[in-house]
Amino acid sequence: MTSTRKSDLDAARDAGLIRPEQVEPLWRFLETQSRARDAGQARFSFTHILYYLGGMLAIGAMSLFMTLAWEEFRGWGMFIIALAYAVIALKAANTFEAKSLFVPAGIMAAFVIVLVPLAIYGLQHALGFWADGPRTRGYRDYHYIIDWRWIMMEFATLAAGVSMLLRYRYPFLLMPIAVTLWYMGMDIVPFLVGMHGDADNWFGGAAWELRKWISVAFGLVMLLIALFVDLRSRFSKDYAFWLYLFGLLAFWGGLSAMHSAALSGKLVYLAINVALILTGALLARRTFVVFGGLGVMLVLGDLSYRLFRDSLAFPIVLTLIGFAIIGAGIWWQKHEAELAQRLRGVLPRDLRELIDARHA
Repeated sequence: MTSTRKSDLDAARDAGLIRPEQVEPLWRFLETQSRARDAGQARFSFTHILYYLGGMLAIGAMSLFMTLAWEEFRGWGMFIIALAYAVIALKAANTFEAKSLFVPAGIMAAFVIVLVPLAIYGLQHALGFWADGPRTRGYRDYHYIIDWRWIMMEFATLAAGVSMLLRYRYPFLLMPIAVTLWYMGMDIVPFLVGMHGDADNWFGGAAWELRKWISVAFGLVMLLIALFVDLRSRFSKDYAFWLYLFGLLAFWGGLSAMHSAALSGKLVYLAINVALILTGALLARRTFVVFGGLGVMLVLGDLSYRLFRDSLAFPIVLTLIGFAIIGAGIWWQKHEAELAQRLRGVLPRDLRELIDARHA
């Protein structure tokens, strides 16, 4: 139901603001808009907790928690099992959608995408297209080990994810797509630069440094894609959340792993994390604030341990900085409307509309 009551419309009629014959049509219109809004925006409740808990258990069972025993089914066996699961999940998604159960419909559609790597893995083995490597890789390793041989599985998953998204239009479908992009960023670049040997060689030396830079670069690209998606969908559902989340995981994770020993490097890292916090405030994205806040805490904790371990003044100075930040928050609250108006004046129209939509 809409927050506007019918008695409000009756009061508007009595006040002469609307004509009597407009009351009923306007009330029906508001009810229709309210139902459409409720259908398009899932309100988080205990029912949705059960939906997502069950869905994530099913998704995890066919991905993260796969056991080596599944290798006994061989190539065609795994392909046929994945295909059968996908057909059942598609049927369930269509049934739920027809009954306006949009959250479980989206979860079932996402489950179909998660099954694609297993199906392609089985098909590659069945057709003899699985390349030999320095050690045997089972499907379980897909989620744990960097290996160039996962590339075909990732491309197929992205293609299936885009197709499912065009058909069902549920934001949750971006979750497996974002995860696959994250995996691809780690798997495809080593192959392109000729580092497709044993994944154990990735830890240490130049390979480890390259891996961190790959993570930062790919995460930044994902964040830019997420912003583009956010701008395109600013008046509809939130399709950018999962792209932002895994883009931040890749970008912030790679950046945090660099561990610069120089003070200048720590200050640059601190500035980037402060920028993440400001970006999160601007776009109304809490994930940016969470990662940025963690980064600030890491820098301050490292400084307190390495540079000011025996300093009596450091806790006092840190407390004063904390109070200053609180004071800045109070000052911002007083001048927020004026500053926001000035900021909007220099931003592109699409970005202004996105900010207004997210803060609404």
